Amino acid sequence: MQVTRTQAWILAVRPRTLSAGAAPVVAASGFAAADGVFVQLPALAALAGALLIQIGTNLANDYYDFFKGGDTGERLGPVRVTQAGILPPRAVFRGMAVALGLATLTGVYLASVAGWPVIVIGLVSMLMAVCYTGGPYPLSYNGLGDVFVFVFFGLVATATTYYVQAQAWSADAILAGAGLGFFSTAMLVVNNLRDRETDGAAGKRTLAVRFGDRLTVIQYFACLALAASASAIGVSAMGWSRWTLLSLAGIAASAPAWVSVAPFLRPGAGDGAWGSADRRTLNPALAMTARGLALYGAGLGIGALVGSLGLFGAP
Repeated sequence: MQVTRTQAWILAVRPRTLSAGAAPVVAASGFAAADGVFVQLPALAALAGALLIQIGTNLANDYYDFFKGGDTGERLGPVRVTQAGILPPRAVFRGMAVALGLATLTGVYLASVAGWPVIVIGLVSMLMAVCYTGGPYPLSYNGLGDVFVFVFFGLVATATTYYVQAQAWSADAILAGAGLGFFSTAMLVVNNLRDRETDGAAGKRTLAVRFGDRLTVIQYFACLALAASASAIGVSAMGWSRWTLLSLAGIAASAPAWVSVAPFLRPGAGDGAWGSADRRTLNPALAMTARGLALYGAGLGIGALVGSLGLFGAP
């Protein structure tokens, strides 16, 4: 595969996944604006830090999966630059170190604004970014990737973004973070469903490998349902503006992915049986779920802000 150096690094960064880092910041900043505590520089620093940690995680995955055998020529997903020989392993490792180093710099600024909680959260987040596929007990190889994504790309990212602006924790941001965490987990579930066979062969014991196709599809739809429920609970129980239901546009936008995911509910559908589902169809399903996540996060933030302004009638 012939690509330029710039194209190689774009492949390595995996831009389509970056909505998992950006969506919590957008949502939390909308809640901060609605509460009158929005501060531009901390919000931008939080966005930069979240994206850098996401990029660092992606590069760590590319590097460590290559050495652990998780990426092979049988891979059905997008090209991994280390396994494909597009970038040398040392370059990818350095890229990971640079991304996490820059994330550290944003963390230093945010710590100066919001204090020691940001230091603790930032250090743990970067450690987990590496331990997702690296270290003696890689999370993704032991069925804990889903927990990592829910906690760090949902609860932690959203609540902390609000905190660095308001210097106070928000129950609203935590609930929004739960919804975002479920949606981000749905992205990972599609990825793991697609790679179930190759992951199993490499000894990568994701939940999809452990429990099979049918339960993985059920998990996917359950994550989306729980994300929708977070918005509904916010409106009915937390007093959020009804405009927050704009976030459900993200659920609707991911609907085309359901057509690709649902066939794996059939017994044996992904195991080469007659009428089996093609795992390659899950690549666009992953992209559509990522797009839905971006809209979901934007819907939460915009809904909170519009509701607070009262521009379209009572909330």
